[in-house]
Amino acid sequence: MLGDYRITARRATEIAAEVEGLVASGALAPGAALPPLRDLAVELGVNPNTVAAAYRLLRERGVIETAGRRGSRVLPRPALTPRDYAALEIPVGVRDLADGNPDVRLLPDPAAALAAAGRGTAPGAGRYGGPEVDPGLLAVARHSFAGDGLPADAIGVASGALDAQERIFQSWLRPGDAVAVEDPGWGSLFDLLPALGLKPQPVPVDDDGMTVEGLRAALAAGVRAVVVTVRAQNPTGACLGAERAEELRALLAGHPEVLLVEDDHGHGIVDQPYRTLSVAPDGAATVRRWAVVRSVAKSLGPDLRVAVVAGDRDTVDRVRGRQRLGAGWVSHLLQRTVATLWEAYEPAPTAASYRARRDALITALARHGVPAHGRSGLYVWIPVADETSAVAGLLQRGWAVSPGGRYRLHTSPGLRLTVSTLDLPDCEPLAADIATVLRRRAGAARGV
Repeated sequence: MLGDYRITARRATEIAAEVEGLVASGALAPGAALPPLRDLAVELGVNPNTVAAAYRLLRERGVIETAGRRGSRVLPRPALTPRDYAALEIPVGVRDLADGNPDVRLLPDPAAALAAAGRGTAPGAGRYGGPEVDPGLLAVARHSFAGDGLPADAIGVASGALDAQERIFQSWLRPGDAVAVEDPGWGSLFDLLPALGLKPQPVPVDDDGMTVEGLRAALAAGVRAVVVTVRAQNPTGACLGAERAEELRALLAGHPEVLLVEDDHGHGIVDQPYRTLSVAPDGAATVRRWAVVRSVAKSLGPDLRVAVVAGDRDTVDRVRGRQRLGAGWVSHLLQRTVATLWEAYEPAPTAASYRARRDALITALARHGVPAHGRSGLYVWIPVADETSAVAGLLQRGWAVSPGGRYRLHTSPGLRLTVSTLDLPDCEPLAADIATVLRRRAGAARGV
């Protein structure tokens, strides 16, 4: 099962390290089977508990999955090879619609805010033993959350949305726990969960967000956590409607022990209201453990690396307590900069700009008979039969798009296009090229 390679280590940590090295080098491919626990123990002359401990370490590191009598296998995408490890090669002259960055023309200039942040140091801020959260950022964040009907008594600050979610998961979950995720969904989240030893449980998504039947099935399967994108869903642009939000809240209320995490990376770039699942309209919490992560990466700039977290007191306290033992705090220079930019930021023009580009592209595609999705945010999702040929065909016509395989687990193939580098006059020629590529590939398939 390990090919020509023979493991020589005899301690659990060393066995795990050897297997991890084989996976990292490519000698053990994704999906490859590992020897049965007892067989490897006999071969190495060690106690089966030693091999069991090694396999447990590999599972917790997101390298392998174990399925009882079906044995252990390298994960289809082990944590050693994240989805964005192989960046698309963009030839000179090709328009890049593949990355997920915001339009730099819409980002505020941080220079003045940075300069002010350097001068406005409060006593003890940014020093050992000082406060973790800048008072200015805390005030802006509380106002933002309260405006969306969210309790803002407990708030933490993390270095971006993914950092916040990792800390939340580690506060309540254990290796082997299953987490309901949107499918298609955020590729970085799909990579993070196995790296923590957690199992993604895919839930279908339509234009209104996570489906009720899909979430019902995931809850029945015993997931311990649910991750939802309320608006600007990556990659489909889905946005929770009022009816869908009400249905999902009712469903979650029947599972109060499930951890609910809401990712609001779209804050500040959309004009849709925030329909939280964590709190009912009357202010009562839907579940006992919840968190809403609000990032400024898309609205103020990815390099600021700041996200604020509102949640139940226990969850936020656990996140902040673990943070103190590691990073300690998020730089107060960044926090003060974000507070200044956020307070002065007017989201309407940015949201209108992205909406105009999404709508123009989707409308142009519809004229060519190509269905597409993108109610909010930066992305348009186009279902296709063959991602590889579609990506290659568009590259030949001067457009680099992202293959949907980076963002899906069980759902059908598609393409993700980022509208942030598009201008309105680009939408019609892009749609025409997409239609041409898809028609040609469909014709080729029929001729086989």
